Amino acid sequence: MKRLAISFLLTAISASFAPAQSPAQTPGNVENGKKAFERVICSSCHGHEGQGGAAPRIGVKPPPLAAFIAYVRHPAGNMPAFAPNVLSDAELTDIHAYLSSRRAPPPLKDIPLLNR
Repeated sequence: MKRLAISFLLTAISASFAPAQSPAQTPGNVENGKKAFERVICSSCHGHEGQGGAAPRIGVKPPPLAAFIAYVRHPAGNMPAFAPNVLSDAELTDIHAYLSSRRAPPPLKDIPLLNR
């Protein structure tokens, strides 16, 4: 279990340096992904845009699809596992497409309130 968590983290870190995929490059349906994300209440911990909160940020640059699915099936920490009868691989692909479609936040220097 720890090996899977470490592998996932390394994959996520390396993916964070890759350019964000556009929705056209990401398999899956963004609208269906948003619905599935809300249906299984991912947003209660990860935020409605995957921006993080009680759980890590997963929006904008989620880990590669295979690592994402593997982690959702066998997570570390407090995240519950989602079996295929709860979220199919197709639904996880849609959720991945939704998260990949989120816009990155603006750079801190572009937020006027933070530059006072």
